[in-house]
Amino acid sequence: MIKRFLLALFACLLASACAGPVPSVGGPAGTAPRAATTGSELVGLTVGGATPTPAGPAAEAVFGDWFKVLAAEAPNWTLTPAPGDARRLTLLPKDEQLARGQVKRVLVLYTRASSSYDLAISRILAVFRSSRLPVAVTVLNITRDAAVGQKGLEYAKAENFDLILSMGSDTTDFLVKSFQGQSIPVVTVCSKDPVLLGYVGSYKGSGTNIAYTSLDAPVELQMTYLDQLVPGLKNIAVLYSESNTSAKVTQVAPLKAVASARGITVSDVVVVDDKNAKAELKSKVAAAAADMRRTDPGGTKSVFWITGSTPVFNEIETIDASSGGLPVLSVVPDVVKAGSKSALLSIGITFESNAHLAALYAVDILQGKAKAGELEIGVVSPPDIAINFGRARAVGMKIPFSFLESASYIYDQDGRLVRAAGQVIR
Repeated sequence: MIKRFLLALFACLLASACAGPVPSVGGPAGTAPRAATTGSELVGLTVGGATPTPAGPAAEAVFGDWFKVLAAEAPNWTLTPAPGDARRLTLLPKDEQLARGQVKRVLVLYTRASSSYDLAISRILAVFRSSRLPVAVTVLNITRDAAVGQKGLEYAKAENFDLILSMGSDTTDFLVKSFQGQSIPVVTVCSKDPVLLGYVGSYKGSGTNIAYTSLDAPVELQMTYLDQLVPGLKNIAVLYSESNTSAKVTQVAPLKAVASARGITVSDVVVVDDKNAKAELKSKVAAAAADMRRTDPGGTKSVFWITGSTPVFNEIETIDASSGGLPVLSVVPDVVKAGSKSALLSIGITFESNAHLAALYAVDILQGKAKAGELEIGVVSPPDIAINFGRARAVGMKIPFSFLESASYIYDQDGRLVRAAGQVIR
């Protein structure tokens, strides 16, 4: 802790980014430990480009244009494509000891490609391996076509998998509507808050075959952090995609309700056509910046707030360039990254943290230690904070020391990673 404290103090002084007195550790900005508060053939799933890409220097395991295991974990697994099926593959651990005993069979359902899913599946595989649980992982892309999805569920039942992992909000929504009450347990990954989406009535558990985890940090908690970061906050421009219903329900609507109660004006920056996100954001972000400066000429009481809409946060460079010098913040810690193409700060839950918790839930279910419906909704707490001091310096924002002390990820003034997952990078 002393070493962390000294490093944080040095980084803070170097960046000239600390503001105000140093608060005591505790509350929302404290350093409390992270915890949960909580062989049939599939018909009709064929696309081109199914040949696995040979591993390059980074040694990633890649399949088609929709699946990837990152280099840190890929060497520990053997990837085998399903014959004649471009949307199905199997991953087996290379550790021979994990092939002994009764192997648990896990089915991971995707609907699309996403860099967040690459992070999540890599973390899940790492947790499975470290648990020493014999496991065989089948991955299936059921697309966003409900008919294809139904065939995927028929395959899951015919093969009698021990567990299903639902990757992403789209997949989870489909399973909630089509697979509740089945005998195969399900754990959700990279999915929005199930209570806010109306899937369950409370955070105590589902009472069904589905164990939920949530990518959403409570909005009230995020606003508490914002109060410290921007005292007297007047304006928030919230960025989201019109197509992302889950983000609108779990992130945009709650933000508006909490901000309104505090007298903060919230304006919408909405991407209507995801394929045209760059062009839309370029003009709409600039217009929002101009609007906020009408009531906040100095730009010290206004921020942009990026939600978990992939077409939006993938355009962080465009957003930064069009923001008119106003801070760009996010609920997605992964949008804060090395270099200048980054959000300034994030208060949320990383895809890896969420996937780690989901994997722990899965292991407990597979080992018979828990039933899916009895597990509390998995919310990572405290949230992950990520800071890019280069972006903070670019817009003249000062970061409270409490943020620096508790941040999971820190990039210095030159955009170099100096802390990752709470550990100092040497």
